[in-house]
Amino acid sequence: MHLIPRPARLTTTPGTWQLTENTGLIADPAAGGAAELLRELVGRPAGSKLAPAAEPGPDTIRLRVDPALADEEYRLSVSTEGVVITGGRRGLPLAVQTLRQLLPAEIFATGPAGGAAWTVPYVEIEDAPRFGWRGVMLDVARHWYPVAFLHRMVDLAALHKLNVVHLHLTDDQGWRMEIDRYPRLTEVGAWRAESMLGHYSEGRYDGVPHGGFYTKSELRDLVAHARTRGITIVPEIDMPGHMRAAIAAYPELGDDPERALPVATAWGVHEQVLKMSEETIAFCRHVLEEVLEVFPSEWIHIGGDECPKREWEESAWTQARLRELGLSDAHALQSWFIGRMADFLAERGRRLIGWDEILQGGLAPGATVMSWQGEQGGIDAARAGHDAVMCPHTHTYFDFYQAEPDGEPLAIGGLTTLEHVYAYRPVPAGLEAEAAGHVLGTQGQLWSEYLPTSAHVEYMAFPRLCALAEVAWGTAGEYAGFTERLLAHRRRLDHLGVAYRR
Repeated sequence: MHLIPRPARLTTTPGTWQLTENTGLIADPAAGGAAELLRELVGRPAGSKLAPAAEPGPDTIRLRVDPALADEEYRLSVSTEGVVITGGRRGLPLAVQTLRQLLPAEIFATGPAGGAAWTVPYVEIEDAPRFGWRGVMLDVARHWYPVAFLHRMVDLAALHKLNVVHLHLTDDQGWRMEIDRYPRLTEVGAWRAESMLGHYSEGRYDGVPHGGFYTKSELRDLVAHARTRGITIVPEIDMPGHMRAAIAAYPELGDDPERALPVATAWGVHEQVLKMSEETIAFCRHVLEEVLEVFPSEWIHIGGDECPKREWEESAWTQARLRELGLSDAHALQSWFIGRMADFLAERGRRLIGWDEILQGGLAPGATVMSWQGEQGGIDAARAGHDAVMCPHTHTYFDFYQAEPDGEPLAIGGLTTLEHVYAYRPVPAGLEAEAAGHVLGTQGQLWSEYLPTSAHVEYMAFPRLCALAEVAWGTAGEYAGFTERLLAHRRRLDHLGVAYRR
């Protein structure tokens, strides 16, 4: 079976089952969402309405919710008795994706399939993921992508049984989420004068304005679309660094309110950071309030990475603020700020997650660390009793080259091959069992400075995201076996029109 990710347990017996236009569907009341997903992804391409059936039989698919199973666990049986799918609350959508992969690859075609025989081998699958966080991060701040592409990324993530799409919505080079209370964030902050050409060191620009943003309505629709596929959208509003676009819109947020700054056009880290006044704290809270209205995710990402301290260290106002708060230095000031945001989110039943720099100056109670500068940040967090998502740049940064640069599109640098991704294991060697229990999982990062189009995003994401999906599922084994299955999986990607690296 050429399934990606590979199931935990799979056995086959001789024989096949056929999906026909007369195949019926029986679904528990609690399985209504999975039934609609099955009709959309399996029934519609096969020309079957999957109409409700009166009772189980050889030509039926049955969906059942079993509260005794774990949330994302499922069982899939294909036999002379038809198809029976049993799962936990979020296990049924995962099983639908498995059944979809068991069918001929032509079912993934967006056009007429040409009369393919929709047969499925007799199989028994018992499956559940090892990790609860299996994600992909898309940076829409450096380059804006059409909202239809965000829906497509959700669909592609779901196909590979990922369950988190992390949207990096703001940065120095663009603010992408509509905030009613602060309209200039999108009127000004969503647009920059030009973008860089070539590598950063070349200092060249294209002279072409770039921008765009997503309305709350568009983002709510995206959240609803993702929910049907068992995916959580985790929003990121980066603070207190990477806020140049917000400061361009509202200069009073910065250290010098009289200084007019444009939205950044250069990549990299910019010195301008938020002024740590109570007015700025109120701004951040107001923004997050509107974020919470749109995104029901338990986790809210506040970035916290790459926050230069020079402005704070050279500012007489900030130094006085440190003394007022009884803080020792700028690192302690950032920790104080992160703590304020963590408290704000906790009061509303949410959890703060940030990049591993939030460890600097002390980690806020309840905060989750996303470890990108290697694994040490995640290890330190886990040993301190905090949850961690392991996404070291060495294995999970998909803006890095996939092969030697000659013959590859321009990338930020680095080299992360498919084999290197597949070799990654999210729980660091030597981590004690209790601490290892705090490793939630892993995700791939698609930073978009060098990904100007959606097709380029797909090229850099796939097939590496296929490999990471199996790593996150917990069934990664021999690389040769994975690549053999990937050869067959490529036909599915071909039918979907994915611009993957061949």
